[in-house]
Amino acid sequence: MKAAPFAYHRPESVKEAADLLDEFGDDAKILAGGQSLVPMLAMRLTHFENLIDISRIAELQSIDLCGDEVRIGAGTPHAFVGMDDEVADSVPLLTLATPYIGHFQIRTRGTIGGAIAHADPAAEYAAVALALDAKMEVVSSQGTRNIAAADFFTGLWETSLQPGEILTAVSFPVWGGRSGFAVEEFARRHGDFAIAGAAVAVELDSDDRIARCGIGLLGLGSTPLRGSGAEEAVVGKAVGDIAADEIGQLAISGLDDIPADLQGSAAYRAKVGATMVARAWESAITGASNA
Repeated sequence: MKAAPFAYHRPESVKEAADLLDEFGDDAKILAGGQSLVPMLAMRLTHFENLIDISRIAELQSIDLCGDEVRIGAGTPHAFVGMDDEVADSVPLLTLATPYIGHFQIRTRGTIGGAIAHADPAAEYAAVALALDAKMEVVSSQGTRNIAAADFFTGLWETSLQPGEILTAVSFPVWGGRSGFAVEEFARRHGDFAIAGAAVAVELDSDDRIARCGIGLLGLGSTPLRGSGAEEAVVGKAVGDIAADEIGQLAISGLDDIPADLQGSAAYRAKVGATMVARAWESAITGASNA
């Protein structure tokens, strides 16, 4: 199939893009890398009268270390994020997550902002943003505001972005000290959407106790989720007193909207999800212990 006819706009600045959103309202859609939107248009699962292509706006393509956080422009392709040395040193969870995103061709076109704004429940960068308490910078003709990752994802393919707003950057905190990170996910084939997965960040204190923990879950709900139960349970505990399998179970406990589809039942996804959390936990702890 081919996409239904639409008007194509390619603004040269964020301001111009915001003005176009104001002009066309609900009849307009932002096109970033097109990783998800273009297939949906081609299969006529959705349609917009106007597409506003922001992929060549230079100010949206950047990676900057700003104090204790890394600010990444929303138009930065996945491949650039995955290969950047600053990201690898400061936010290694992003580097670890990048190879799981589709195939190389997709990673060269898809953008970090597009992936997060699409809010797919199986999105790796969204899980990382939740685990690390990232901040979303959004711009409209009315100004700029920041949204915490915990408040950003509201439903299936839905976010707290208001009409006329554009996601322009994502800021990820830099975890110092004895920190370890890991990403694990299971998919039928490499490049497929994950059936379930986890992004885990752990920081240890000088006594080998958990000082901080972040667990992002993917494929286990209608939105990307956070394993809050497990995070709260481990803080302050000695590493030796924590079993990985227990963390996996705690992370999925309380989830009441685990999807069931042709990939597997809700019970199957829950079992896979708990296993992915346990594996990521073990790897993150090993990394933190050796830091």
